[in-house]
Amino acid sequence: MKLIMRLLLNAIAVVILSYILPGVGVDSMLTAIIVAVVLSILNFLVKPLLVILTLPITVLTLGLFLLVINAIIILIAADLIDGFQVASFWWAIIFSLLLAFLQAILHSVLKEDQ
Repeated sequence: MKLIMRLLLNAIAVVILSYILPGVGVDSMLTAIIVAVVLSILNFLVKPLLVILTLPITVLTLGLFLLVINAIIILIAADLIDGFQVASFWWAIIFSLLLAFLQAILHSVLKEDQ
């Protein structure tokens, strides 16, 4: 049940950001739920591999290269999902930053309720 709540909160965050950012678009709430699921799967499967492969440059940039990895994950999700559009790499970086911030806020509200 907790996983479903987290996915729904992530989907709400995706919808909110699609309204705020002109370079990001989501067609429907169902698409946002699919985006949340796909981003979770990509973060679980692909991101660790990318982090290991890019470890030297991540260390040299003091971890800032992780922003690039997050943007790549979002662009992969945009390619996989019809109805989810990200205009450019820079919009993907902005989206990833704001998504992480919004998810932290929404998940902290969820923890306070329990």
